[in-house]
Parts: sequence; C-alpha cells; structure tokens
Amino acid sequence: MKPDDLILISVDDHIAEPATMFDAHVPAKFRDQAPRVVDEPDGTQQWYYGALRGRNLGLNAVAGKPPEMFNIDASRYDQMRPGCYDVHERVQDMSAGGQLAGLNFPNWTGFSGQVLNQGPDRDVNLVMIKAYNDWHVDEWCGAYPDRFIPCGILPLFDADEAAAEIRRLADKGCHAVTFSENPEALGMPSIHTDYWYPLFRAACDAGTVLCLHVGSSSRTPLYSSDAPPSVNLAGSSMMSIYSMVELVWARFWADFPDLRFSLTEGDIGWIPYFLWRCEHVQRRHSGWTQATFPDGVTGPADLFRRHILTCFISDRVGPHLLDWFELDNVCWESDFPHSDSSWPNAPEDVIANLGHLADATIDKITHENALRHYQFDPFATRPREQCTAGALRAEATGVDVVTRVGRAADERDLASWKRMTSHAGRA
Repeated sequence: MKPDDLILISVDDHIAEPATMFDAHVPAKFRDQAPRVVDEPDGTQQWYYGALRGRNLGLNAVAGKPPEMFNIDASRYDQMRPGCYDVHERVQDMSAGGQLAGLNFPNWTGFSGQVLNQGPDRDVNLVMIKAYNDWHVDEWCGAYPDRFIPCGILPLFDADEAAAEIRRLADKGCHAVTFSENPEALGMPSIHTDYWYPLFRAACDAGTVLCLHVGSSSRTPLYSSDAPPSVNLAGSSMMSIYSMVELVWARFWADFPDLRFSLTEGDIGWIPYFLWRCEHVQRRHSGWTQATFPDGVTGPADLFRRHILTCFISDRVGPHLLDWFELDNVCWESDFPHSDSSWPNAPEDVIANLGHLADATIDKITHENALRHYQFDPFATRPREQCTAGALRAEATGVDVVTRVGRAADERDLASWKRMTSHAGRA
C-alpha cells in the first residue's frame, strides 16, 4: 500500500482546550467557580480550577515545531499553532497530515479528568465535568462530526454518577470515556473492588470503551530522583504495562463479558513478552495464586485478546509480533499535538511501520478497528474516496505545517522538568 492510499483514524489525539470552552456550558449560578486561564508572572498561561493547577501546555502543544523548540515549561496559546486549540484549524492540520479523523483526549484536566475530580465540592465538580463533556461533544466534535470520535471524562469520585454520565454521553453518540490507568493512585478504590461495578455495567450496556491513557493516574514509574529526563521519556509505556498486567488477572470479567479497555499511548512492542510472562505465571503458580478465568477463557493471553484494545504511534517492534494480538483490537494513533506525534508525516511513518503487512491488515489497524469499537462512521457523510491521505492532503495544500512561533528550549525547561518530577508521585 502507498502512503496516499491510507485511511487514517487516530484513537489518541489531544486538545489544548481554548480558554472560552466553559462559557456556554456552565450554568450561571456556577460561573464564578468555572475553571479559568491565568497569566502567570513569568509570562506563561495556565489553567486553574479554583486553587488547583491544571496540567501545563509545554510538550503537550508542540506540533510543527522542530525538537530544539520543544518546551517543558508551560507555554502560551500564542506560542503554539492554532490547530492545537481551534477546531477549524485542527481539521485543516489533520487534512494536511493525511488524517481523516481522531479521538481527542483532554489535556489541562489530566488525561482522566483528574483535576476536575479533585475539586473540594463534588456537586461543583459534577457540573464542570458535564460542562466539559458538553463542550467536547457538542462544540468540538459537533463542528465536524465526520472528523472526530468523541471521548468524555467521568466523575470518578462517584461510580453511580459515572455510570449515569456514560449513559448520558452514549445518548449523545459518545462511546469512549477516560478511566484512570490506576484509580487507587488517585485516592480511589482499586479496580479489584466492586466499587466500579456500576460504571462497568454502564459501559457494557452502552458499548462504551474505557480508555486508560498513560499518565491518567498522576503517577510516573519510580526512577532515581536524579534520573536524566530521557529516562522518563524512554520509559513512557511503563504505566501501561502495570495496567495491562492488572487487567488480565482481574476477577470481574465473568460479571462483565462485554467490557473493553483501551491501553492508550503505550505502544505495543512490549506486550508479547508480558503476555508470555503471564502465561508462564499461570502455568507455574496458579496452584497457590488460585487465579481463575471466566468459562471459555483459557488464560491471561486469551483474556487480553478478547477485552483489551491497544494502539501505537510509531512502533517498529510490535507490528512484527502481531501473532500475539487479536488483530481486530490493534489501532493506530497520531498523538497530535504532543511531542511524540508523527504529524504531519503520519502516512509515510505508518507505511514504515506496517508496510510489510497485507493491505487488509493495514486497513484494520489504520481505521477499520476504530470504526467498529467506537461506533463511528465518517463514510455516512463523506465519500470514501475523499477520505484517503492523498485526497485530504490535496484539500489542504495551503497549510503551513511548520509552527513559526515559540522559543528555543533552554535551561528553563530543564528546571521545569525537575519541578514536575519532584512531585511525580502526587495524586
């Protein structure tokens, strides 16, 4: 297959949410408590929810910049390309990069909405979470329904409210929600308790995927306190490893045979080894661990293939080990506008990763699996021949894919990294 012939649907992109996002969605009585963007003394801009500081922009909004202009320090909206926060510009950027559609995760709230879950007033938190979802589904995705797969956030502090929000979102056509890669790290019950059963039941009933994005526990793996920044970046998939291993040994599957989780932004090359290791543990230790699986499920690897979706940005290992996977559960991601994104060269990068595979296999990974799992059909309104990377790029020949604002990286970014990692274990 040639790059221009690909149809690309990403199951992991992000939004640097615009400062006006809550204006039309927070009831008047709560408006003075809505999250806001603050100009910091150092000239950067930062989201706050009350006294809670949101996640910064930094590496989360560097699309189009050369690596020497990647900044860790919180940035400003005028130092990123408009496609990071403006939906109309985003669609132009997607077309210029040959990408048909994408599922967009939150940014400043934390990838599982941690910041909005941690406000001191749960009633207000619920108002803001619903306002976020209404903005995301109705404004952002609603502006171009053939280009975006909606993804909601949940009030994880109350499993019954979270279940109700899954159902409300499903009624709006949203069948993806964020869920923490490790809720216990956020001060909530672990996935091995029945606390989450109402949420799991709602997800099964609505056909909704629970997405475990790397970093959605507000924790990073435990490295040396003075480890160089490259250590954390190279080990970015570690939390997905923890999540996968916990999921394949979880004991709730018999009660929820239709439940699906997605391991997001963790890549896939490491998965075959840990599946092999889990199978080894089952063979050698099940006598005393007393691990059990639902009827018809032969073990941890079989459970993984039935229930867990995976995705990758650029992975030269995993695509050569696909015999370990359920092919219908492997997807592609762009990660725009984050620093690992393959934009604007995704079609060429996808072929570099998948070009040795049959065209039918490439189609599954690049778009067909996403269409099925997230109940998304762009072809209902957009002819398929207008959905290829080549056709989309032809529509966006005037888009400048180089971002010409910002500043060169310097010692300030290293200092910011040290401050961030010194609090890496926070909840």
